[in-house]
Amino acid sequence: MRTPDTSGEPTAPRRCALPPLLRYPTVDELRSRAAALVARHPRTARLRRVGVSRAGTPLWLLSLGHGSRQALVVAGPHANEPVGGATVLRLAERALADRALTEGADATWNLLLCLDPDGLRHNEGWLSGPYRLERYFRRFFRPGFLEQPEWLPEGAAGAALPETRALLALQDELKPFFQCSLHGVDIGGGFVELTRELPGLPQRVAHAAARFAIPRELGAYDTLYWPGLGPAVYRIPSPRPGDLAAAITEAAVESTWYHPHRHGTVTAVVEAPMWGVAAVEDDSVPVDPDAELRTVSGTLRHDTLLLRRILARVRPHVTALPDAARLLAPVDDYLFVCPGLADAWDPDGDDRARPLPQLSSAHLTALRIAGRRLALRTAGLLHQLATGAGGVPAGVLPELDRLVDEWCADYRDECGAHWIPVPRQVEYQSEVVLAAFELALRHAPESSRSGEPGWGSAPVVPLHRD
Repeated sequence: MRTPDTSGEPTAPRRCALPPLLRYPTVDELRSRAAALVARHPRTARLRRVGVSRAGTPLWLLSLGHGSRQALVVAGPHANEPVGGATVLRLAERALADRALTEGADATWNLLLCLDPDGLRHNEGWLSGPYRLERYFRRFFRPGFLEQPEWLPEGAAGAALPETRALLALQDELKPFFQCSLHGVDIGGGFVELTRELPGLPQRVAHAAARFAIPRELGAYDTLYWPGLGPAVYRIPSPRPGDLAAAITEAAVESTWYHPHRHGTVTAVVEAPMWGVAAVEDDSVPVDPDAELRTVSGTLRHDTLLLRRILARVRPHVTALPDAARLLAPVDDYLFVCPGLADAWDPDGDDRARPLPQLSSAHLTALRIAGRRLALRTAGLLHQLATGAGGVPAGVLPELDRLVDEWCADYRDECGAHWIPVPRQVEYQSEVVLAAFELALRHAPESSRSGEPGWGSAPVVPLHRD
């Protein structure tokens, strides 16, 4: 087999590529651009509906090639992380341009354009830019935990969201040897999470990060208690029972990442940053980690109390708003988990669920970013609620505006957060996906040759909950 080209450089003839994306695509643009690729390559590419969202938006799967090994790439599992949509379009162009990725690998690429199109629509107020932190957080939307379609808090049998059920059905249909979930980090760096080790991936991630000037998260908050497989590459722990707080903060509960594990699937979760922070790569030993932890946990407690007071003033006036429930759910989730996180990070706390690992400067930066992120997301959602409601007490909106401005300035001035242009985010994420695909292919058993389902079959209609 010819080795797939993972250089990151376009190899397609000009007729294969669409005009380059300089910004994040919307739900409708994802569908139209995918349809344009199919029209240009009817023998190789096809587009089918594999389900519908809660609002009735179709979930579209773009498939490329006719190989017996199935690769599944899922974009848009989190509503505020739109880079994946641009990445799947780029991957489609790469697969159409380089037959080594399809015929040479005996592979079919199945690209789910967006798992949460309803949530992505809620973010269209900032998708097209200009990309400023204040604008992003004031228009930010991410549904509450139970509305995020990758999680299975009650197991696959209890999945209630139609988006989740669609993905589960697709996984069981394809039995992919390789699955990739495309995520974005709003502030920080890039990293990868794996359900099974892919030797050589840390080196490939490092190469892609250096090439596209993407900082790597060497102490990612999401993976604080997870085993490392190399710099910026982490092992996702096996699912275990857990409460809502554990699920949000540790992500070790059942999920669609592990659902196809019984088919021999290896899942890679590829995170690409929007605003980069160089300090997330600093793996030096901090001078006084306890002092920094006290500051981070104390700040989070202070911000949580402040936001709870604002929520108490806002809530009575917003319950009649059409989107009140969807906006309040994540606010309540964030304010629910923040005190526990502050206690877990506090070196003087007596009731930590488990001891913190040995922390590097990168870990401390990631924790500081995470605490501020929770506060900013909450403030942004409250700002949207207060803006849309009548009768909100005077002073609430100015206070929320001040908090958003101050906290965003802290990201820029103290953390050094800088915008990474969308094309660089996309090329980095695409290259990491292709590297993981190639490495998974090397270790794929013969049983991974599952055969492609007929493309003329009826659309799969999902079940779902998260």
